[in-house]
Amino acid sequence: MNDLLQKIYWGNTVTAYLIAAGGIIVAWLILKVIKGMVIHFLKKRSQRTDNIFDDLLIKGIEKFVVPCIYLLVNYGIITQLTLQPKLARILEVAIMVITTYFVIRFINFAIHGAILLRMERKKEAPERIKQLSGILMVVKGIIWAFGLIALIDNLGYDITTIIAGFGIGGIAIALAAQNILGDLFSYFVIFFDKPFEVGDFILANEYLGVVEKIGIKTTHVRSLDGQQLVMPNSELVKTVINNYKRLERRRVVFNLRVGYHTPVEKVRQIPSMINEIISSQENASFDRAHFQSFGEFSLDYEIVYYVNSPDYVLRMNTHQEICFAILDRFEKEKIKFALPT
Repeated sequence: MNDLLQKIYWGNTVTAYLIAAGGIIVAWLILKVIKGMVIHFLKKRSQRTDNIFDDLLIKGIEKFVVPCIYLLVNYGIITQLTLQPKLARILEVAIMVITTYFVIRFINFAIHGAILLRMERKKEAPERIKQLSGILMVVKGIIWAFGLIALIDNLGYDITTIIAGFGIGGIAIALAAQNILGDLFSYFVIFFDKPFEVGDFILANEYLGVVEKIGIKTTHVRSLDGQQLVMPNSELVKTVINNYKRLERRRVVFNLRVGYHTPVEKVRQIPSMINEIISSQENASFDRAHFQSFGEFSLDYEIVYYVNSPDYVLRMNTHQEICFAILDRFEKEKIKFALPT
């Protein structure tokens, strides 16, 4: 039995292999116990605070940090054996690749979770949180790029030569994809500056519609006649955008023309009549009514008032009621509207 344990295979005795296997099993059991105690302690501690980020961090540790620790412990035990240089190099490369993978995943997980938690705390709309996925995708891509560069550097390759090559290739790609990069930059501008959001009713480039989706390259708008308009983000950033949803109230300007045969006392009373009619409306605020000018065939008045709501249908209903009231009042006062001659 002793002779069997002392036999050598691939540079190590059977005893060494058994010790390594036992070490791995014992290490896993110890780590499992420690993991349970530490995670239990952290969860118990996080329950005492209102900080949701604690729960996110614990989840990230369980999902990414703990497996990485298991892997490093196993690697440390295995490297105690006498390994062939080629096998040792393969294991070294494998451990670096897997460790880099877990580290990058943990960083991305923490950033993603922290940003989402912050937006939820600020009570951002679900559409805006969904829109964030485009930005997070770009951020995660950048983190992966830096992680891969660090991995290549740790593997012993000349990173400066690779970066220089990427730099020349990157310039060529950037020149070929100017429009795409412009739309991507515009997407960031729209997200952070918030000229409009999903659900807003906007006017852009003479097109009216409701914003349905804000993508990395384009924004989708549903027009009043039901068509879907796909607008490049770069064009939207350059143009003037009227966001009607953010109106606090609507200003209404209209004109009245009465005949020259109207008695002077009636001409003087018309502004006060209009004031009385508009002020009687629940959703309207009178601004002014003036005898503006002598027209070719009429005495012209300009009237201005506000509808105290951004709702366009309410604006039209209010203006309709005001027009009906003016017709009734003018009929009672026997004031005639001017007709072209």
